Amino acid sequence: MTPSLVPVDADLFNTEAFDTALQQDTPPLPLFRDTLSAAQEELARRFYAGRAATELVASRAGLIDALLLRAWGLYFEPGDPGIALLAVGGYGRGELHPASDVDLMLLPAEDPAPYHSAIEGFLTFLWDIGLEVGQSVRTLNECQQEARRDITVATNLQEARLLIGPPALFEQQRQLCGPEQIWPSREFFEAKLQEQQKRHEKFHDTAYNLEPNIKEGPGGLRDIQIIGWVAKRHYNAETLYQLVEHGFLTRNEYRTLHEGQAFLWQVRFGLHLIAGRREDRLLFDHQRELARHFGYRDNFKGLAVEQFMKQYYRTVMELGRLNEMLLQLFKEEILLADEQPEPISLNRRFQARKGYLEVKDENVFVHYPFALLEVFLVLMQHPELNGVRANTIRLIRDHTWLIDGSFRADLRNRSLFMEIVRYGHGFTHALRRMHRYGVLAAYLPLFGRIVGQMQHDLFHVYTVDEHTLMVVRNLRRFTVPGYFHEFPLCSEIMQRIPKQELLLLAALFHDIAKGRAGDHSTLGASDAREFCRNHSLSRYDTNLVAWLVKNHLLMSSTAQRKDISDPEIVHEFAEQVGDMVHLNYLYLLTVADIRGTSEHVWNSWKDALLQELYHATVRALRRGLKNPLVQSELVAERRAAAAELLESDDEHNVLINQLWDNLGDEYFLRYFPDEIVWHTQAILNTDLEDLPVILFREQSRRGGTEIFIYTRDHPNLFSLITSVLSQAGMTVVDARILASSDGYTLDTFQYLDSSGEPVRDTLRNSQIRNKLYHLLRNPGQEAPEITRRLPRQAKHFKISTEIYFEDDIERTIMHIKTYDRPGLLSSIGAAFYQHRIQLHNAKIATFGERVEDIFEITTQDDQPLDAGLKETLRASALEQLEE
Repeated sequence: MTPSLVPVDADLFNTEAFDTALQQDTPPLPLFRDTLSAAQEELARRFYAGRAATELVASRAGLIDALLLRAWGLYFEPGDPGIALLAVGGYGRGELHPASDVDLMLLPAEDPAPYHSAIEGFLTFLWDIGLEVGQSVRTLNECQQEARRDITVATNLQEARLLIGPPALFEQQRQLCGPEQIWPSREFFEAKLQEQQKRHEKFHDTAYNLEPNIKEGPGGLRDIQIIGWVAKRHYNAETLYQLVEHGFLTRNEYRTLHEGQAFLWQVRFGLHLIAGRREDRLLFDHQRELARHFGYRDNFKGLAVEQFMKQYYRTVMELGRLNEMLLQLFKEEILLADEQPEPISLNRRFQARKGYLEVKDENVFVHYPFALLEVFLVLMQHPELNGVRANTIRLIRDHTWLIDGSFRADLRNRSLFMEIVRYGHGFTHALRRMHRYGVLAAYLPLFGRIVGQMQHDLFHVYTVDEHTLMVVRNLRRFTVPGYFHEFPLCSEIMQRIPKQELLLLAALFHDIAKGRAGDHSTLGASDAREFCRNHSLSRYDTNLVAWLVKNHLLMSSTAQRKDISDPEIVHEFAEQVGDMVHLNYLYLLTVADIRGTSEHVWNSWKDALLQELYHATVRALRRGLKNPLVQSELVAERRAAAAELLESDDEHNVLINQLWDNLGDEYFLRYFPDEIVWHTQAILNTDLEDLPVILFREQSRRGGTEIFIYTRDHPNLFSLITSVLSQAGMTVVDARILASSDGYTLDTFQYLDSSGEPVRDTLRNSQIRNKLYHLLRNPGQEAPEITRRLPRQAKHFKISTEIYFEDDIERTIMHIKTYDRPGLLSSIGAAFYQHRIQLHNAKIATFGERVEDIFEITTQDDQPLDAGLKETLRASALEQLEE
């Protein structure tokens, strides 16, 4: 076996001129270094000129081959029979991206000690000329031992390529580490399958992350490599195309793999050049630049970066589909080959073989097109099945063209689809299979339009299709007893709703119009209505699904943007909902939707907020929409309940009532009786000279850590408090600001830590309390400077700041939309302080990188702001926020 070298590109590396210079006693180090640097600059120039990465990675491998052979001659005797140099890993395959490691193995025939000095000098030289080298030195026995112990080593050696040295030595290594000696095909495949499963779990089994890993993520380059590794181990196939010759891959499937790999290589090559290092994460920092380089432009289809990422997501989705099918094929060929049980008939069209579903006849879909849907219902009906056999997956994929307009209009197919939706058990898995095999997009072309559709922000971390499937999964989890502990209220409600399939349809359609011009909720409602009519749902059911789609954001926007402690707000929401049926369906959809947006978006505060709105609306509906609860009734109820809890004597009752009268009715609208008792006892037990009163609850009924402050009123308090919380790394999610009639203020802040959880660290809360106590004793000082930095991802989403005002009867409502950053609330508070603005309430709403905060403000004499003061405050706030 002769060395296997990648051909050298003469235009990239002039070997004749290089060898002449080397023979003329030119210092080798600068010669090698300058040659390598110039060649890599030329590769970059070719890439930006539009050359294909499939050509460039081979050119770089050929360049490195040539340089290594010449560097080898500087330290080793020509034709030395005792040592060989091998390329392993990706370099062994003849692929080298701009910043990929050059993986080498030095293979001495015996004890490497005599070569120690030469090896050390050789490797040091490679580093000095600018190569990133990954190296190992192993004897034949060590190769076998390490490969037997570590599947990764075995895989790298499987791809080894002889660069220089005795071919017989290399052949010995191949024999010792071959499947006859270690890792036979069955064990190798099982290990690789487990390796892939663990790797996918790191990415939550989805390729649709905001910043995907193009190498390790699902559908990425590693998934293609796994197919090649198994093929090489089991079939002794040197190339993927040989799988076509073996009959395990069709020409179309090979073309899909080849084109998908070429696209990902193009992206990876660009990533390495842009980052200036090995980088496999498609970070925001690089997505826009790559989109520009590949020729995408902002247009009616969306942002350039969204169009580029849509192609990326669709590519990895298709590669993921092929990976699943081919691994299933290998599983049947390698793991299940010895099992020969008789197939078990399931119906006239399908049977089970070796625990997997398969068609009885390869023409079944031609003769019975409805079987393209029936296959998923059969899977749901037989949960004992492990999946679908590869030949059947291939047949499904090859026959999706049968799902056309007449197929979708056929009553049998419409009934089958609804039977799948209504079946319940196994629906999530069935829907995901329908998606992976291309059936869902074929049956619902509107769904096909959102496949790979992303929104370039930090709030929506999944593509629209993946988010939709996540919402369906979340709803189904509410029905599974093993998950009842996660969301007890949701699970309880789920058991009561009359038709769960209506909820699932609403989830399927709630974002189906994303990416189209117009309001996606309104457009989606129209789509859902048409679907329901076509699938023979009753008028009531059709209207309910359409209403849910149209109003799927209603509950979350009400809870996060409005003061739900106000009975009038709750009554208004109850009127929009109308009855308990609509409320129950909407609450479940809202929770599932928010949880399906991002694992970081859902938190205990939103959970508590939605539950509070749900229960308040239940009370409003039971009371009757024509008999709304007025504020005076609620105030009286809460005062009476708090007084009963306090159980005070007459003397204390006088003090309590004096305090409560000064606090006013608004205080009793915003706090529950137990909170009122907590505040009252602390305030009355504190000497005025010892103010402020600062109370903590590590987890409040509103889901966050709560800090309550009672002190003399001062316009700088909001800025001081929020600056301390921000500097401590906290995220303020809610602020309630109340001024008493006798010059005091009651401020309550709900905050979470950086992970979105309440702060249960008593020491951290104590540090916050101590800092606040000392600052608020002298509130006229400047707020502490915020030294926390803006997160890397958020730097790419700076949106323009919008500030506008509207007038209530007694107050001015100030709306601020801007990008989130450390110290935001403190900066706004500083603007209030500068103009002596009295803050009465704040609604803090954060959506990824975007915040939409609402502040109820007045002048110091409790009057709404006039036009001049509004403009002055707007200018001041903009100046503060742009610093």
